[in-house]
Amino acid sequence: MHAGAWWLWALGLATAASRTTNPLLLGLIIAVAGYVVAARRTSAPWARSYAAFLKLGLFVIGLRLLFSALLGSPIPGSHVLFTLPEVPLPAWAQGIRLGGRVTAEQLVFAFYDGAKLAALLVCVGAANALANPARLLKSLPAALYEAGVAVVVAMTFAPNMVADVARLRAARRLRGRPTGGIKAILQIGLPVLEGALERSVAIAASMDARGYGRTARVPPVVRHTTTALTLGGLLGMCAGTYGLLAAEGAAYGLPVLLIGLALALAGLRLGGRRSVRTCYRPDRWGVRAWLVAGSGAAVAATLVYAAGADPQTLRPGVVPLTAPVLPLWPAAAVLIGLLPAVVAPVPGPAGEPGPTSGPGPTGERGPAGRPRGTGKPEPAASGLEPAAPTPGPLVPLSLTHI
Repeated sequence: MHAGAWWLWALGLATAASRTTNPLLLGLIIAVAGYVVAARRTSAPWARSYAAFLKLGLFVIGLRLLFSALLGSPIPGSHVLFTLPEVPLPAWAQGIRLGGRVTAEQLVFAFYDGAKLAALLVCVGAANALANPARLLKSLPAALYEAGVAVVVAMTFAPNMVADVARLRAARRLRGRPTGGIKAILQIGLPVLEGALERSVAIAASMDARGYGRTARVPPVVRHTTTALTLGGLLGMCAGTYGLLAAEGAAYGLPVLLIGLALALAGLRLGGRRSVRTCYRPDRWGVRAWLVAGSGAAVAATLVYAAGADPQTLRPGVVPLTAPVLPLWPAAAVLIGLLPAVVAPVPGPAGEPGPTSGPGPTGERGPAGRPRGTGKPEPAASGLEPAAPTPGPLVPLSLTHI
């Protein structure tokens, strides 16, 4: 399964979540993302970070409620729950309040706002748990490869840290030591930082050994053309986006945006000539990838339309306080996001989805002339290159097969 399909699916759910503050719809979006993650995630370290994003979402909701209670809210309300001691502020700080009345209306509004932010975080966490960052890097254009490596290293930092913390806590439990409390956190933090430093040094050494950053010679005309196309495309995309958002530019917004997008893609295509790299067994965008990405796009399009057609249902008011209502057809559209749990390949025992493409016992060939898989993982598919008769040990790195 192409890693970009998972990100498009998750971005579709995130777009749908950004169009509503209805807690019932937001909870349904979170439930859909959680079910797909539970059904199709692998056992790799980067796939175990979904629970951390759930906890982060709960923390965001609690922090939003705390700030609303301490700093006040512009939402008027008549249902006073309690009153905090108010700190008097000077005249130049008018409009800012510390403490005072806390109403039910302002807390409900803060909960709706925090739930939307939590849903966005959960959607991003679902993409991190389902899409292999290394395989996503293989699909980037050659002109964005260097920037993509930095993004992938940043994306894998949190999952690797979560895996290190879980491993260290399990080791402490086996030794009969406590895993909670300030002292335990401090004792776990030092090995986690040490492991992160060792990984960064190993990544730097491996990238240097593989010639990271080398470029090919291209004619000056190609360089100038690439710069002109890229800058022109970015300017066109900015102008087209402004035209779509502004009322007076609706006529030219979409054509300018499409022209800018075409110029930017052409610039990236030409800029890829400077990158000297090979790609072993590139991922193909198949029918399943189209279905996964299309399900997320369908959810996003339906919620965007519903936000304009029925804004009161998707953004329930808090003054006066009313119970949110679950709209039927937007809720049914959100359920389309469950399609990846059916059409996506089932993860194999080694953590890679579906059958591998390694050689079979009979030498049978699969599509595109590649050997058909037997279900056993190959060394290259797991992110490590096969051992070679070199005098020194190979540096383990999850990006070496790219």
